[in-house]
Amino acid sequence: MKALGFIEVSGVVAAVDALDVMCKSSSVEFVTCDRKLGGSMVTVVVTGTVSDVTEAVECAKRNGKAPIMASNVIANPHDETVRMVQLSASRLAKMQAKS
Repeated sequence: MKALGFIEVSGVVAAVDALDVMCKSSSVEFVTCDRKLGGSMVTVVVTGTVSDVTEAVECAKRNGKAPIMASNVIANPHDETVRMVQLSASRLAKMQAKS
């Protein structure tokens, strides 16, 4: 994992739209999403090269249908940071498996 990109938006629909913009704008992969407050705040995480992740986050900020509440790009994330993101991804996978 070379870089992690995070965006936080209000609502699931805005999160899906922002993820679509990010994936279309550069070569990034979806890692996970985390919903808080009943889905009214959603954090989307993508991975890729530093330049691709940065471009994806910036494009989502410019072109998303809803305003981005917070965003961040972490280049060369620490192993513990990666582990935290992987835990979120495994929770999402378990929820999808139950559906």
